[in-house]
Amino acid sequence: MRSLRVGASANAKTAVREPTTLALLVLLPPFVVYVYGAAMSSFPDVAFLQGSAAAYGRIGGALFATAFLSGLVGLFGTVSAAQADRYLAFSGYAPAVLFGTRVLVSVGVAAAAAAVSLAALLGFGTTVAAPLAAFGVLVLAGVLYSLLGVVVGAIVPRELEGSLVLVFLADMDSFLSGDVLEVSTVLVQAMPLHYPHALFTSAVRDGTLATGDALGALAALAVLFTAAGVGYAAATDQGWSA
Repeated sequence: MRSLRVGASANAKTAVREPTTLALLVLLPPFVVYVYGAAMSSFPDVAFLQGSAAAYGRIGGALFATAFLSGLVGLFGTVSAAQADRYLAFSGYAPAVLFGTRVLVSVGVAAAAAAVSLAALLGFGTTVAAPLAAFGVLVLAGVLYSLLGVVVGAIVPRELEGSLVLVFLADMDSFLSGDVLEVSTVLVQAMPLHYPHALFTSAVRDGTLATGDALGALAALAVLFTAAGVGYAAATDQGWSA
């Protein structure tokens, strides 16, 4: 337990010391929430039966900003720290503990991004029916994309190329998971933000969380957690028995 705590603390300090990370956490969510709302305001409100088009855009912007920022931290942590984690594994740290530290940090980053995104959503005039539920869903979306960032970092072990892959996935996911287009395929339903988008929208609009959507989001979390664990083991060249 002490190893997990020490490792998580070290990883968190590394992330906090990056000026770019801090700047993105503070500036990106308000910018994205505003831009998404402004872009969607050109659509007639009649097309959105449960709210204005601008509010709908801001909801999607908050979700995208939280997911993308968390995914970037997961990606950069996997790519930049793979060599260091190999040395730690050789020094006696269990790979499962090292992976656990990454997960703990991802939760912290997701919580920070979610708090800023939710504050931006409220600041731009969107009424949130259930703030705590909405915050929890945003954190869940952030953790999902942080784990996805680990997977992308294991497959594409370069920060620039991995970032391009991640922004493409997050952008398409955020767009297709919403209600702008009536797209209902197995591929869309398998996207990480499909269920969180429905949960977040309902939490903001009427303060409810559908059980089916919650179970779907938890299933996605289990799948990505497993995939990220395998990807992390591959990225650090260590099996879980080490």
